[in-house]
Amino acid sequence: MTVGGHQDTAGNEVARIAVAGGTLTVEVTRSASEPVLAIHGISSQRKLWNWLRATVPELSLIAPDLRGRGDSVGVTGPSSMARHAADMVAVLDALGLDAVHVCGMSMGGFVAVELASSYPQRVRSLILVDGGLPMPSPPGLMREDLPRAFRDRLARLDREFPSVAAYAKFFGATTGPLLDPADPLLLDYLAHDLSGGRVRLSAEALIADSADIFFGTSNWQQLTMPTRLLAAQWGRGSSSEPAYSSATVQAFRAQLPALVSVRELAGADHAATIMTMAGAAAVAELIAEALVAEPRC
Repeated sequence: MTVGGHQDTAGNEVARIAVAGGTLTVEVTRSASEPVLAIHGISSQRKLWNWLRATVPELSLIAPDLRGRGDSVGVTGPSSMARHAADMVAVLDALGLDAVHVCGMSMGGFVAVELASSYPQRVRSLILVDGGLPMPSPPGLMREDLPRAFRDRLARLDREFPSVAAYAKFFGATTGPLLDPADPLLLDYLAHDLSGGRVRLSAEALIADSADIFFGTSNWQQLTMPTRLLAAQWGRGSSSEPAYSSATVQAFRAQLPALVSVRELAGADHAATIMTMAGAAAVAELIAEALVAEPRC
């Protein structure tokens, strides 16, 4: 159920949609193209798709702030891939959409896979951006180690930033070393993170979601809809270990018949797969493939 909304300065619809525990805020760009549900990462929010919108302004895009993030930070209750997937069904129902193409980045890819495996009739195809398929966990990782593993994200919550520029400097040093700190799209993204100089991110949701990714179960091998994967060359910063090695990607090809297209993005790390124009162009190409290959009936 849609419980309110308005238009932003770009003319996009910003809807508030009822879910268990509160309301999600969802940004909707309407156009003639088939709709794409775009699901952001674990410590991110809906402005992650700024670069994709700039690359393909004619794309019909549905971009929620997931529970515990951005304008949806106040949604209460437990967080998990299953809970996020149920939230996405509520979004589609409120917008009157039966089935859509789904693009998920990082944790958003895992939410997309959960949505596709639990509600296959709602997903026409999947575009996974450096996420969604099993990631190797650090050796010996235990649940109690997760706050340490995500200390760079949690460190955002321990301080008040006097300006977006100050936050951009911190963000570049801890999360996005390959990003341009003066990029207007990045500054707009970071501004959406902040309220009164504080980052709008639930530590509880982040830890719960990371536990589900690393220690939960996934039915990714049962996917039947066409699935496309974009994998970064590096993890965080140049020459770092990637989330998905070339060998891992090849193994996915053998284990997942629905994986119809794979692209490894050279010269990009995890964040740069979508938070740069080069990354957004690669994502746009995979979305265009999906829209052509699986047109609306």
